[in-house]
Amino acid sequence: METELTTDDRSTVLRAPVVWFMALAAALGTASLYPLHPAIAEVADSLHTSPAVIGTALACGPIGYLVGLALLVPLVDRFAPRIVVPAQFGSLTVTLAAGAVVGSPWLLGPVVAAIGAGSAVGAQLSAVAGRFAEPRRQATVLGVVTAGISAGILAGRIVGGWLTDSIGWRAMLLVFAVACAAVASIARFALPAGGKPAAGSYLATLRGIPGLFTRFPVLRSAAGRGALWFFAFCAVWAGLAVALSQPPFSYSPERIGLYAFAGLLGVVATRIAGIWTDRVGARRVLLVGLALAFAAVAALGSGLSHAVLTLVCLGLFDAGLFAAQVANQSTVLALDPAAPARFNSAYMVVYFIGGSLGTAFGAAAVGWFGWLALTTLSAGAIALAAAVTLYPRPRTGHQQATDLAHSR
Repeated sequence: METELTTDDRSTVLRAPVVWFMALAAALGTASLYPLHPAIAEVADSLHTSPAVIGTALACGPIGYLVGLALLVPLVDRFAPRIVVPAQFGSLTVTLAAGAVVGSPWLLGPVVAAIGAGSAVGAQLSAVAGRFAEPRRQATVLGVVTAGISAGILAGRIVGGWLTDSIGWRAMLLVFAVACAAVASIARFALPAGGKPAAGSYLATLRGIPGLFTRFPVLRSAAGRGALWFFAFCAVWAGLAVALSQPPFSYSPERIGLYAFAGLLGVVATRIAGIWTDRVGARRVLLVGLALAFAAVAALGSGLSHAVLTLVCLGLFDAGLFAAQVANQSTVLALDPAAPARFNSAYMVVYFIGGSLGTAFGAAAVGWFGWLALTTLSAGAIALAAAVTLYPRPRTGHQQATDLAHSR
């Protein structure tokens, strides 16, 4: 069995070019979940069905992603990243290619679910950052990788729509498949070769993940506040699309899509947040990020009729919550630096469930209560997340070490 990596080994393995490659890979893997979203009408026409049926098929993607978070992310604790990550990109290559040739809308759903599971590779790369980064630079490295994930969420829809207009949706999926194959080849040589595998079997690791929430109050707090603000984030963005499509705005889907460019500020914020988390600690960055997001969403409630103000507030909203995410996730990965993926898996499942509920709620809430009420409720969720941050349950180093020993 290989020996555990030392601090010097970690800093050597995750050199700057490797970290930036990980960010690029995380962006591509995450983006693979989204390129068909702007092409729903084209896919429906091609498969001779309704957009509603294709929308149902695309809804299988987040389900697959949730499965990937739960079952695939922990693999990077047990196997070398240069084995697990290329294998996952290889599976993405196959499933994206399968999507390009699918001839039935009923087959498209399972294929999209498989793509969703593979796109969880971004969360795997976050765990790689936590495991192999030099401890004093862990949040900085995590910030770079998280910036890649954030960029992927934005770029998946933009690039997917552009390529669909240029070459068609089937060829667009093939382009993504070729890109995943290229990344898989590079990852086989660029990523770390190993380190000491986590103790116990893979199945034992999966069975033990729910129990982590009972043993680690830090994980409970991080997952709870993360789910709260991701609920708010997804509710605002889902509700925004509905509000802008209705009178008095009645914007086209293309014009509404341009508002997503405000998210670029969030991509920048993740990089900065990582650096400052290493300098001043996660709690301060968390509180600053949540305060910024709270102020921005409060202003959004009454500023939707002013496009410039809306774009500025959306940018600050994303920046605050993306910064909070980097700081929050760094506390989760630090719970067990030798095997952080199981903690990351537990955290991301709860985080993603919060976002899924926010998406469903946001789209309906504008019709039920109106835009102002939606932003008020979202601000309340962010305020509650800040309250969780302000009043943590204290833990001693001895207590955390004991819990860690029992969880293995």
